[in-house]
Amino acid sequence: MDLAGLAVLVEAAQAGSLAGAARRLGISPLMATRRLAALEEAMGARLMQRTTRSLALTPEGEAMLPFAQAMLENEAAARASVRPSSAGASGLLRLTASAAFGRKLVVPVVADFLKDNPQVSVDLLLTDTVVDIVGQGIDLAIRIAHLKDSALIARRLADNPRALYATPGYLAARGTPAAVADLAEHECLCLSGITHWSFTGDGRGRRIRVRGRFTANSIEGLRDICLAGLGIAVLSGWDVREEVARGALVPLRLCDGELEPLAVWGVHPSARFVPPKVRLFMDALAKALR
Repeated sequence: MDLAGLAVLVEAAQAGSLAGAARRLGISPLMATRRLAALEEAMGARLMQRTTRSLALTPEGEAMLPFAQAMLENEAAARASVRPSSAGASGLLRLTASAAFGRKLVVPVVADFLKDNPQVSVDLLLTDTVVDIVGQGIDLAIRIAHLKDSALIARRLADNPRALYATPGYLAARGTPAAVADLAEHECLCLSGITHWSFTGDGRGRRIRVRGRFTANSIEGLRDICLAGLGIAVLSGWDVREEVARGALVPLRLCDGELEPLAVWGVHPSARFVPPKVRLFMDALAKALR
């Protein structure tokens, strides 16, 4: 069975088009079409329904897809097993991270990684929405969260210290909260859909309801409104280091609770084989975060 044809099938299923598969594989659309046709002839079944506007897997294609993915993964594992570790990483590395974290911390690591691994290319998706990494063909997602149970594999890369922050002007006008309960009297800047903040203290957890006149789907939006003196926000230390250093933001300490801790995770699709490009990038990011 031709692995090149299998690669077209997998990439076309993820990209939603043969043109997208061709771009990912670095071949012409005509070559992608020919490879898929040759695979279908070898299998004796039509694997994709193609029109000028759309592409979709047939039932036979849906049945074939997981086997194709496994065969390509095994081929990559075989190549990596005989590749000297000193050779570094190679191939296209598809990454995703949140916008603020990606710009401030992931992009500098990517720059160094590209310099150290000349046979690697990187496609970085910065978004504050949770990406379906399997469906979009992502090799590695960098997430700051409490991870839910799933079929994905996660590696803890670093702690992610957070705190409550406000401007000196806001605190002068509204007072400084001393205890968790005091937050009920303040403008709390929250991510869209978040109605409670979680704290730990005295060996137990607490969730308190918070309210404010501004919400956003982006941490960057919350930080900017917080810097404008319009409320208290939960922000990560890496995101406001400069603002705290120059006195634009003040970290708040409550006597009876601390924010529930989070961590930075590297999430990838499979534990059977972690490509060198994924493993080495996680190593580089973990080192940078330390």
